[in-house]
Amino acid sequence: MPANASPASSAPVDRRASAALTRAWQDQAVRRIEADATRSSDTHLIRVDLPRHPAITLYLKDESSHPTGSLKHRLARSLFLYALCNAQIGPDTCIIEASSGSTAVSEAYFARMLGLRFIAVVPAGTAAPKIDAIRFHGGDIHMVDDPRQVCAAAHRLAAETGGYFMDQFTHAERATDWRGNNNIAESLFAQLAAEEHAVPRWIVCGAGTGGTSATIGRFLRYRRHATGLCVADPVDSVFHRHHADPALVETPGTRCSLIEGIGRPRVEPSFVPGVIDRMIAVDDAASIGAMRALSDRLGRRVGGSTGTNLWACAALIGEMARAGEGGSIVTLLCDGGDRYAATYYDDSWLRAREVAWHGPAARIAALLSGSVSEATFT
Repeated sequence: MPANASPASSAPVDRRASAALTRAWQDQAVRRIEADATRSSDTHLIRVDLPRHPAITLYLKDESSHPTGSLKHRLARSLFLYALCNAQIGPDTCIIEASSGSTAVSEAYFARMLGLRFIAVVPAGTAAPKIDAIRFHGGDIHMVDDPRQVCAAAHRLAAETGGYFMDQFTHAERATDWRGNNNIAESLFAQLAAEEHAVPRWIVCGAGTGGTSATIGRFLRYRRHATGLCVADPVDSVFHRHHADPALVETPGTRCSLIEGIGRPRVEPSFVPGVIDRMIAVDDAASIGAMRALSDRLGRRVGGSTGTNLWACAALIGEMARAGEGGSIVTLLCDGGDRYAATYYDDSWLRAREVAWHGPAARIAALLSGSVSEATFT
Protein backbone atom coordinates (compact mmCIF):
# COMPACT_ATOMS: atom_id res chain seq x y z
CA MET A 1 0.00 0.00 0.00
CA PRO A 2 1.42 3.47 -0.84
CA ALA A 3 2.49 5.53 2.20
CA ASN A 4 -0.17 8.17 1.59
CA ALA A 5 -3.03 5.62 1.14
CA SER A 6 -5.36 4.64 3.96
CA PRO A 7 -7.01 1.21 4.45
CA ALA A 8 -10.38 2.84 3.77
CA SER A 9 -9.28 4.18 0.39
CA SER A 10 -8.06 0.75 -0.71
CA ALA A 11 -11.35 -0.99 0.14
CA PRO A 12 -13.20 0.15 -3.02
CA VAL A 13 -10.25 -1.01 -5.10
CA ASP A 14 -10.35 -4.44 -3.43
CA ARG A 15 -14.10 -4.71 -4.02
CA ARG A 16 -13.72 -3.79 -7.66
CA ALA A 17 -10.95 -6.37 -8.09
CA SER A 18 -13.09 -9.04 -6.42
CA ALA A 19 -16.09 -8.12 -8.58
CA ALA A 20 -13.93 -8.31 -11.70
CA LEU A 21 -12.72 -11.79 -10.74
CA THR A 22 -16.28 -12.94 -10.09
CA ARG A 23 -17.44 -11.52 -13.40
CA ALA A 24 -14.61 -13.30 -15.21
CA TRP A 25 -15.57 -16.56 -13.50
CA GLN A 26 -19.23 -16.09 -14.45
CA ASP A 27 -18.25 -15.44 -18.07
CA GLN A 28 -16.26 -18.66 -18.08
CA ALA A 29 -19.12 -20.56 -16.44
CA VAL A 30 -21.59 -19.44 -19.12
CA ARG A 31 -19.11 -20.40 -21.83
CA ARG A 32 -18.63 -23.87 -20.36
CA ILE A 33 -22.38 -24.51 -20.12
CA GLU A 34 -22.94 -23.27 -23.66
CA ALA A 35 -20.07 -25.42 -24.92
CA ASP A 36 -21.64 -28.45 -23.25
CA ALA A 37 -24.92 -27.72 -25.07
CA THR A 38 -23.10 -27.36 -28.37
CA ARG A 39 -21.48 -30.77 -27.90
CA SER A 40 -24.84 -32.41 -27.24
CA SER A 41 -27.00 -33.76 -30.05
CA ASP A 42 -30.72 -33.08 -30.22
CA THR A 43 -32.96 -35.71 -28.68
CA HIS A 44 -34.71 -38.20 -30.97
CA LEU A 45 -38.33 -37.98 -32.07
CA ILE A 46 -39.66 -41.55 -32.16
CA ARG A 47 -42.58 -42.30 -34.46
CA VAL A 48 -45.17 -44.78 -33.17
CA ASP A 49 -47.65 -45.89 -35.82
CA LEU A 50 -51.08 -46.93 -34.60
CA PRO A 51 -52.30 -49.82 -36.80
CA ARG A 52 -55.93 -49.34 -35.87
CA HIS A 53 -55.75 -45.60 -36.57
CA PRO A 54 -53.64 -45.04 -39.71
CA ALA A 55 -54.73 -41.38 -39.88
CA ILE A 56 -53.27 -40.67 -36.42
CA THR A 57 -49.57 -40.83 -35.60
CA LEU A 58 -48.02 -40.72 -32.14
CA TYR A 59 -44.55 -39.29 -31.59
CA LEU A 60 -42.33 -39.56 -28.52
CA LYS A 61 -39.71 -36.87 -27.91
CA ASP A 62 -37.03 -38.98 -26.22
CA GLU A 63 -35.57 -36.79 -23.49
CA SER A 64 -33.90 -39.77 -21.82
CA SER A 65 -30.94 -39.40 -24.19
CA HIS A 66 -29.62 -36.26 -22.46
CA PRO A 67 -26.29 -36.67 -20.63
CA THR A 68 -28.12 -36.89 -17.29
CA GLY A 69 -30.89 -39.08 -18.62
CA SER A 70 -34.02 -36.94 -18.45
CA LEU A 71 -36.03 -33.97 -19.62
CA LYS A 72 -34.72 -32.05 -16.60
CA HIS A 73 -31.30 -31.65 -18.23
CA ARG A 74 -32.77 -28.82 -20.33
CA LEU A 75 -34.25 -27.19 -17.23
CA ALA A 76 -31.06 -27.46 -15.19
CA ARG A 77 -29.03 -25.84 -17.98
CA SER A 78 -31.52 -22.98 -18.22
CA LEU A 79 -31.66 -22.50 -14.44
CA PHE A 80 -27.86 -22.26 -14.19
CA LEU A 81 -27.66 -19.78 -17.06
CA TYR A 82 -30.49 -17.74 -15.55
CA ALA A 83 -28.79 -17.61 -12.15
CA LEU A 84 -25.39 -16.80 -13.64
CA CYS A 85 -26.73 -14.01 -15.83
CA ASN A 86 -28.57 -12.58 -12.83
CA ALA A 87 -25.29 -12.62 -10.88
CA GLN A 88 -26.69 -15.00 -8.26
CA ILE A 89 -23.87 -17.55 -8.54
CA GLY A 90 -20.17 -16.99 -7.94
CA PRO A 91 -17.11 -19.25 -7.73
CA ASP A 92 -17.78 -20.16 -4.07
CA THR A 93 -21.58 -20.47 -4.13
CA CYS A 94 -23.20 -23.60 -2.73
CA ILE A 95 -26.12 -24.60 -4.97
CA ILE A 96 -29.23 -26.03 -3.32
CA GLU A 97 -32.30 -27.51 -5.01
CA ALA A 98 -35.58 -29.08 -3.89
CA SER A 99 -36.28 -32.00 -6.19
CA SER A 100 -37.81 -35.46 -6.42
CA GLY A 101 -34.61 -36.53 -8.13
CA SER A 102 -34.23 -35.87 -11.84
CA THR A 103 -33.72 -32.11 -11.64
CA ALA A 104 -31.22 -32.65 -8.86
CA VAL A 105 -29.32 -35.20 -10.94
CA SER A 106 -29.01 -32.69 -13.78
CA GLU A 107 -28.12 -29.76 -11.53
CA ALA A 108 -25.45 -31.85 -9.80
CA TYR A 109 -23.94 -32.45 -13.24
CA PHE A 110 -23.72 -28.73 -14.00
CA ALA A 111 -22.55 -27.83 -10.48
CA ARG A 112 -19.66 -30.29 -10.78
CA MET A 113 -18.84 -28.85 -14.22
CA LEU A 114 -18.43 -25.44 -12.56
CA GLY A 115 -16.66 -26.72 -9.46
CA LEU A 116 -19.50 -25.81 -7.10
CA ARG A 117 -20.87 -27.69 -4.11
CA PHE A 118 -24.41 -29.00 -4.66
CA ILE A 119 -27.00 -30.15 -2.09
CA ALA A 120 -30.21 -31.86 -3.19
CA VAL A 121 -33.20 -31.68 -0.85
CA VAL A 122 -35.26 -34.74 -1.75
CA PRO A 123 -38.31 -36.58 -0.37
CA ALA A 124 -37.37 -39.67 1.64
CA GLY A 125 -39.18 -41.93 -0.86
CA THR A 126 -37.08 -40.86 -3.85
CA ALA A 127 -35.92 -43.83 -5.96
CA ALA A 128 -32.50 -45.05 -4.77
CA PRO A 129 -30.94 -44.98 -8.28
CA LYS A 130 -31.72 -41.26 -8.48
CA ILE A 131 -29.97 -40.71 -5.15
CA ASP A 132 -27.02 -42.70 -6.48
CA ALA A 133 -26.96 -40.58 -9.65
CA ILE A 134 -26.93 -37.33 -7.66
CA ARG A 135 -24.00 -38.62 -5.65
CA PHE A 136 -22.26 -39.89 -8.78
CA HIS A 137 -22.24 -36.31 -10.07
CA GLY A 138 -20.79 -35.05 -6.77
CA GLY A 139 -23.96 -33.89 -5.05
CA ASP A 140 -24.84 -34.20 -1.37
CA ILE A 141 -28.26 -35.43 -0.18
CA HIS A 142 -30.56 -33.89 2.40
CA MET A 143 -33.67 -36.05 2.87
CA VAL A 144 -37.03 -34.76 4.08
CA ASP A 145 -39.73 -37.09 5.38
CA ASP A 146 -42.65 -34.89 4.26
CA PRO A 147 -42.50 -34.16 0.50
CA ARG A 148 -44.43 -30.94 1.15
CA GLN A 149 -41.50 -29.55 3.13
CA VAL A 150 -38.71 -29.84 0.54
CA CYS A 151 -38.82 -26.16 -0.45
CA ALA A 152 -38.89 -24.95 3.15
CA ALA A 153 -35.92 -27.18 3.95
CA ALA A 154 -34.04 -25.87 0.90
CA HIS A 155 -34.61 -22.27 2.01
CA ARG A 156 -33.24 -23.11 5.45
CA LEU A 157 -30.16 -24.79 4.00
CA ALA A 158 -29.48 -21.82 1.75
CA ALA A 159 -29.60 -19.50 4.76
CA GLU A 160 -27.36 -21.77 6.83
CA THR A 161 -24.72 -22.23 4.14
CA GLY A 162 -24.91 -18.79 2.57
CA GLY A 163 -25.74 -20.63 -0.65
CA TYR A 164 -28.23 -20.12 -3.45
CA PHE A 165 -31.56 -21.97 -3.63
CA MET A 166 -32.05 -22.60 -7.35
CA ASP A 167 -35.82 -23.00 -6.79
CA GLN A 168 -37.02 -24.73 -9.94
CA PHE A 169 -40.64 -24.30 -8.85
CA THR A 170 -40.35 -20.51 -9.04
CA HIS A 171 -37.80 -19.97 -11.80
CA ALA A 172 -38.54 -22.70 -14.36
CA GLU A 173 -41.02 -20.73 -16.46
CA ARG A 174 -38.86 -17.62 -16.63
CA ALA A 175 -35.49 -19.32 -17.10
CA THR A 176 -36.33 -20.95 -20.44
CA ASP A 177 -36.32 -18.97 -23.68
CA TRP A 178 -39.79 -19.85 -25.00
CA ARG A 179 -39.35 -17.91 -28.24
CA GLY A 180 -36.68 -20.25 -29.61
CA ASN A 181 -33.00 -20.92 -28.96
CA ASN A 182 -33.57 -24.65 -29.51
CA ASN A 183 -36.06 -25.05 -26.72
CA ILE A 184 -37.99 -28.31 -26.67
CA ALA A 185 -40.95 -26.93 -28.66
CA GLU A 186 -38.79 -25.46 -31.43
CA SER A 187 -36.86 -28.72 -31.59
CA LEU A 188 -39.87 -30.98 -32.01
CA PHE A 189 -41.46 -28.75 -34.67
CA ALA A 190 -38.20 -28.81 -36.65
CA GLN A 191 -38.16 -32.61 -36.41
CA LEU A 192 -41.78 -32.85 -37.58
CA ALA A 193 -41.17 -30.69 -40.65
CA ALA A 194 -41.03 -33.61 -43.13
CA GLU A 195 -43.86 -35.63 -41.53
CA GLU A 196 -47.40 -35.95 -42.91
CA HIS A 197 -48.78 -33.85 -40.07
CA ALA A 198 -46.03 -31.33 -39.42
CA VAL A 199 -48.22 -29.29 -37.08
CA PRO A 200 -49.53 -31.68 -34.42
CA ARG A 201 -53.11 -31.67 -33.22
CA TRP A 202 -51.91 -32.04 -29.63
CA ILE A 203 -48.72 -31.83 -27.59
CA VAL A 204 -48.98 -33.68 -24.29
CA CYS A 205 -46.68 -33.14 -21.32
CA GLY A 206 -46.75 -33.35 -17.55
CA ALA A 207 -46.27 -30.60 -14.98
CA GLY A 208 -43.85 -30.73 -12.08
CA THR A 209 -42.65 -27.16 -11.97
CA GLY A 210 -44.86 -26.07 -14.87
CA GLY A 211 -41.83 -24.87 -16.81
CA THR A 212 -42.17 -27.28 -19.73
CA SER A 213 -45.87 -26.61 -20.24
CA ALA A 214 -45.27 -22.86 -20.00
CA THR A 215 -42.47 -23.03 -22.58
CA ILE A 216 -44.50 -25.13 -25.03
CA GLY A 217 -47.71 -23.16 -24.55
CA ARG A 218 -46.02 -19.81 -25.09
CA PHE A 219 -44.13 -21.08 -28.13
CA LEU A 220 -47.37 -22.33 -29.72
CA ARG A 221 -48.93 -18.90 -29.34
CA TYR A 222 -45.80 -17.05 -30.43
CA ARG A 223 -45.56 -19.12 -33.63
CA ARG A 224 -49.39 -19.09 -34.05
CA HIS A 225 -49.64 -22.89 -34.35
CA ALA A 226 -53.12 -24.45 -34.22
CA THR A 227 -51.85 -27.06 -31.76
CA GLY A 228 -53.54 -27.77 -28.47
CA LEU A 229 -51.49 -28.20 -25.30
CA CYS A 230 -52.70 -30.95 -23.00
CA VAL A 231 -51.13 -31.45 -19.57
CA ALA A 232 -51.39 -34.91 -18.01
CA ASP A 233 -51.51 -34.65 -14.24
CA PRO A 234 -51.63 -37.24 -11.43
CA VAL A 235 -55.04 -37.52 -9.79
CA ASP A 236 -53.62 -36.43 -6.44
CA SER A 237 -51.99 -33.28 -7.85
CA VAL A 238 -53.42 -29.80 -7.48
CA PHE A 239 -52.65 -28.58 -11.00
CA HIS A 240 -55.69 -30.04 -12.78
CA ARG A 241 -57.93 -28.87 -9.94
CA HIS A 242 -56.51 -25.35 -10.16
CA HIS A 243 -56.94 -25.31 -13.94
CA ALA A 244 -60.64 -26.09 -13.48
CA ASP A 245 -61.09 -23.77 -10.50
CA PRO A 246 -58.43 -21.07 -9.97
CA ALA A 247 -59.56 -20.67 -6.35
CA LEU A 248 -58.10 -24.09 -5.51
CA VAL A 249 -54.38 -23.70 -4.78
CA GLU A 250 -53.67 -26.72 -2.54
CA THR A 251 -54.80 -30.32 -2.49
CA PRO A 252 -56.99 -31.48 0.37
CA GLY A 253 -55.43 -34.16 2.58
CA THR A 254 -51.91 -35.51 2.48
CA ARG A 255 -52.06 -38.21 -0.20
CA CYS A 256 -49.30 -37.96 -2.83
CA SER A 257 -48.91 -39.65 -6.19
CA LEU A 258 -46.41 -42.46 -6.64
CA ILE A 259 -45.28 -40.88 -9.93
CA GLU A 260 -42.07 -38.96 -9.36
CA GLY A 261 -41.31 -35.67 -11.06
CA ILE A 262 -44.86 -34.51 -11.87
CA GLY A 263 -47.79 -33.25 -9.85
CA ARG A 264 -47.63 -31.00 -6.80
CA PRO A 265 -49.69 -30.53 -3.63
CA ARG A 266 -49.73 -26.75 -4.14
CA VAL A 267 -49.76 -24.47 -7.17
CA GLU A 268 -46.21 -23.37 -7.91
CA PRO A 269 -45.22 -19.95 -9.29
CA SER A 270 -43.95 -21.52 -12.53
CA PHE A 271 -47.31 -23.10 -13.38
CA VAL A 272 -49.04 -20.97 -16.06
CA PRO A 273 -52.58 -22.35 -16.52
CA GLY A 274 -53.59 -19.80 -19.15
CA VAL A 275 -51.44 -21.40 -21.87
CA ILE A 276 -52.91 -24.89 -21.28
CA ASP A 277 -55.88 -25.95 -23.42
CA ARG A 278 -56.73 -29.18 -21.64
CA MET A 279 -55.77 -31.13 -18.53
CA ILE A 280 -56.33 -34.84 -18.01
CA ALA A 281 -56.07 -36.39 -14.54
CA VAL A 282 -54.43 -39.83 -14.53
CA ASP A 283 -54.35 -42.25 -11.62
CA ASP A 284 -51.17 -44.08 -10.65
CA ALA A 285 -52.35 -47.48 -11.89
CA ALA A 286 -53.02 -46.06 -15.36
CA SER A 287 -49.64 -44.30 -15.42
CA ILE A 288 -47.73 -47.41 -14.41
CA GLY A 289 -49.73 -49.69 -16.70
CA ALA A 290 -49.12 -47.40 -19.67
CA MET A 291 -45.44 -47.18 -18.77
CA ARG A 292 -45.09 -50.96 -18.66
CA ALA A 293 -46.94 -51.44 -21.97
CA LEU A 294 -44.86 -48.81 -23.76
CA SER A 295 -41.66 -50.33 -22.40
CA ASP A 296 -42.67 -53.67 -23.92
CA ARG A 297 -43.40 -51.96 -27.25
CA LEU A 298 -40.10 -50.09 -27.36
CA GLY A 299 -37.97 -52.88 -25.95
CA ARG A 300 -36.57 -50.65 -23.19
CA ARG A 301 -37.84 -49.23 -19.97
CA VAL A 302 -39.37 -45.77 -19.63
CA GLY A 303 -40.26 -43.84 -16.48
CA GLY A 304 -43.58 -43.34 -14.75
CA SER A 305 -44.29 -39.81 -15.96
CA THR A 306 -44.00 -41.06 -19.54
CA GLY A 307 -46.80 -43.48 -18.71
CA THR A 308 -48.91 -40.59 -17.40
CA ASN A 309 -48.36 -38.74 -20.68
CA LEU A 310 -49.20 -41.82 -22.75
CA TRP A 311 -52.48 -42.45 -20.93
CA ALA A 312 -53.58 -38.90 -21.75
CA CYS A 313 -52.51 -39.45 -25.38
CA ALA A 314 -54.68 -42.59 -25.52
CA ALA A 315 -57.70 -40.58 -24.42
CA LEU A 316 -57.03 -37.94 -27.09
CA ILE A 317 -56.46 -40.59 -29.77
CA GLY A 318 -59.82 -42.13 -28.90
CA GLU A 319 -61.55 -38.75 -29.17
CA MET A 320 -59.92 -37.97 -32.52
CA ALA A 321 -60.80 -41.41 -33.92
CA ARG A 322 -64.44 -41.15 -32.86
CA ALA A 323 -64.65 -37.71 -34.46
CA GLY A 324 -63.08 -38.99 -37.69
CA GLU A 325 -60.07 -36.70 -37.27
CA GLY A 326 -56.53 -37.36 -38.45
CA GLY A 327 -53.30 -35.77 -37.32
CA SER A 328 -50.38 -36.22 -35.00
CA ILE A 329 -49.92 -36.20 -31.25
CA VAL A 330 -46.53 -35.54 -29.67
CA THR A 331 -45.61 -36.39 -26.11
CA LEU A 332 -42.46 -36.63 -24.05
CA LEU A 333 -40.50 -39.71 -23.09
CA CYS A 334 -39.29 -37.98 -19.95
CA ASP A 335 -36.69 -40.39 -18.61
CA GLY A 336 -35.55 -43.98 -18.74
CA GLY A 337 -36.98 -46.68 -16.51
CA ASP A 338 -33.80 -48.18 -15.08
CA ARG A 339 -33.98 -45.76 -12.16
CA TYR A 340 -37.30 -47.37 -11.18
CA ALA A 341 -36.27 -51.03 -11.25
CA ALA A 342 -36.99 -51.40 -7.52
CA THR A 343 -40.31 -49.53 -7.66
CA TYR A 344 -42.48 -49.30 -10.79
CA TYR A 345 -40.90 -52.41 -12.33
CA ASP A 346 -41.03 -54.45 -9.13
CA ASP A 347 -44.31 -56.38 -8.99
CA SER A 348 -44.02 -56.99 -5.25
CA TRP A 349 -43.51 -53.25 -4.62
CA LEU A 350 -46.65 -52.51 -6.65
CA ARG A 351 -48.68 -55.22 -4.89
CA ALA A 352 -47.71 -53.83 -1.50
CA ARG A 353 -49.18 -50.49 -2.59
CA GLU A 354 -52.24 -52.12 -4.19
CA VAL A 355 -51.52 -50.66 -7.63
CA ALA A 356 -53.79 -52.48 -10.09
CA TRP A 357 -51.74 -51.80 -13.20
CA HIS A 358 -52.39 -54.94 -15.28
CA GLY A 359 -55.71 -53.78 -16.75
CA PRO A 360 -54.42 -50.37 -17.90
CA ALA A 361 -51.31 -52.04 -19.32
CA ALA A 362 -53.45 -54.42 -21.39
CA ARG A 363 -55.51 -51.54 -22.75
CA ILE A 364 -52.47 -49.54 -23.83
CA ALA A 365 -50.81 -52.63 -25.28
CA ALA A 366 -53.94 -53.29 -27.32
CA LEU A 367 -53.99 -49.70 -28.59
CA LEU A 368 -50.33 -49.82 -29.61
CA SER A 369 -50.70 -53.20 -31.32
CA GLY A 370 -53.95 -52.33 -33.07
CA SER A 371 -55.92 -55.20 -31.57
CA VAL A 372 -58.69 -53.08 -30.05
CA SER A 373 -60.94 -50.26 -31.19
CA GLU A 374 -60.79 -46.75 -29.80
CA ALA A 375 -64.13 -47.30 -28.05
CA THR A 376 -62.30 -49.26 -25.34
CA PHE A 377 -60.87 -45.97 -24.05
CA THR A 378 -63.69 -44.11 -22.34
